[in-house]
Amino acid sequence: MSPQQPWVRSGRLALVAAVVAVSATLAAGQGSAAGTGPVRAAAPPVPAPAPSVSPHGPVTGAPAANPVPVAPAAPAAPAVPRTPGSPPATDGPKDPKEPKDPKEPKDPKEPKDPKEPKDPKSDRPAFGAYLHYGPAGVSRMDQLSRWLGGAELRVGHTYLPGDRWSNIAGAPGFLDVWADWRNRDADRMFVLNVPMLERNEEGVPDHEVRRLLREGAAGRFDHHFRALAERLVRLGVPDTVIVLGWEMNGTTYTHRCGPDPRAWKAYWNRIVTTMRAVPGQKFRFDFTPNRGRDAVPWTECYPGDATVDIIGMDAYDQPRGMPFDEQVREPYGLRAHVEFAKAHGKPISYPEWGLFRNGDNAAYVKGMLAWMDEHKPLYNTLTDYCPHGVWQCGGNPRSSAVYRALLSGRTGGPEPATPPAQAPTRAPAPAASRPAPQPARSPAGCSPLALGDWVEYWLGGELCLRLDWWSRIR
Repeated sequence: MSPQQPWVRSGRLALVAAVVAVSATLAAGQGSAAGTGPVRAAAPPVPAPAPSVSPHGPVTGAPAANPVPVAPAAPAAPAVPRTPGSPPATDGPKDPKEPKDPKEPKDPKEPKDPKEPKDPKSDRPAFGAYLHYGPAGVSRMDQLSRWLGGAELRVGHTYLPGDRWSNIAGAPGFLDVWADWRNRDADRMFVLNVPMLERNEEGVPDHEVRRLLREGAAGRFDHHFRALAERLVRLGVPDTVIVLGWEMNGTTYTHRCGPDPRAWKAYWNRIVTTMRAVPGQKFRFDFTPNRGRDAVPWTECYPGDATVDIIGMDAYDQPRGMPFDEQVREPYGLRAHVEFAKAHGKPISYPEWGLFRNGDNAAYVKGMLAWMDEHKPLYNTLTDYCPHGVWQCGGNPRSSAVYRALLSGRTGGPEPATPPAQAPTRAPAPAASRPAPQPARSPAGCSPLALGDWVEYWLGGELCLRLDWWSRIR
C-alpha cells in the first residue's frame, strides 16, 4: 500500500498524485538484489513432482524430503498467502501466466464400458450320453442326471435313421423334441449323426458304394441335405453339431470311405457346402472315424480343414485283450487323433465311447475319463446301452461304479471326492441297441405284423398276432 499524500483541489493534480502513489508502492515492493529491501509476501512453495519409482530403490537426485522454507520479509501491509487449492484473491490483479501446479490431477478419462462377464460354463467340457434315438432319449437325460447326483448333462445326442432318404432329410416330428430340449438352455449342445447315403446298414457292396459316392460328389443328393439344413434352422437349432458320415474308415456303413476315398472326400465337401449355403445356419461339422486303422487309415479320408470344424473319434474298448495304454499308442489311436487335430488347429470330440469286447472293464472307463480330462474335448457322449453302457446296462457293475463316482455332481468344475450318499433310481429297461428304429422283439408264439418302423416306433413296439391261442383254451 502507498503512504498518505496531501489532496489537491484540481482534478488533474489529483490524477497525477494517484499515479505517483502507485509508483511509490511498486517501488517499495521491488527490494534490492541483496534482499535488504521490502519484498512481497512469498507465493506458496510449488511442490516438486514425485520422483519416479525404480525397482532398485529411490531415484538419485530427488529433492529433499523436508525442505526448509525461506521466511519472507514483512511487507508494508501483511498479505494473507493463498494455500494450495484455495481460490485466488479477488481484490488484486492476477498474473496472467501463472504456472499450473504440476501435481494438479489431470481430468479423469471417461470410464470404459465394463466387459460383459464371461459365462463360467463356457469353458467347461460338455458331456452327455446317447440314451435313445427318439423322445425317450430326451426324457432319460433328467433321470441319468439324477443318478449322477445332479451332474449337468449339456449334450443331447441322437441319430437320423439311414434307411431311406426321407429320414436322412429329417422326418417331420422326429427332431422337434430334441430342438425343444436344446432351446431350454442356451448352454446346451445338440449333436446329430447324419448318414451320407440311404440303406446305410444294409451291406451294400463296394462297387455300388463307389458309384453312389461319385454320384453324390456330382450333386445328385444335394436336395436332401439342403432340406435337412432348412429344417434344423426352422426348428431353432442352427448351431447343431453334425457328425457326418461317421466311422467312415470301417466297413459297417454304406457311407464308408474305403471303396473310393477321393470320391468320399469330394462328396463330404459337397454336402458341407450345400448345408452351409442355407441362410441362418451355424452348423459345425465333426469328422469322426473309428479309433485305430480299421479297414483304411482314417487320415486318407480327411476332406480338408475348410469343411471340418471338429475332429472326433469313436473309441470303444476293443479289440479283445487290448489294454487302454495300447489304445492310446496304437497307430491311428487316441494319441494320433489328438496330435492330428492339433496340427490342423481343430478341437477334438468323442461322440461315441463305451465298453465292448473286454466286458465290464473298469480300467478302460477310468482311463478314458482321465484321458478326456487331460485333453479337453469339445464334448463327449457315452453310448449307454448294452453292451457299451453303464447306466442302462446292468451287466457292467464295476464300470458303472467308476463312471458314477468320477462324474457325480460334475458341472465342469472339480468332481466331488465322494459320490452322493443317496442312490437315485437305476435306469429303465435297456434302450434299443442302435440309433435306427428297432422296436421291441415280439414274445414267443406271437407273429409280428409288419406295420413299418415308424408306426411301431410311435406305438412303442410291434403288434403281433398269437397263433397258439387254440392250444391255450384247450
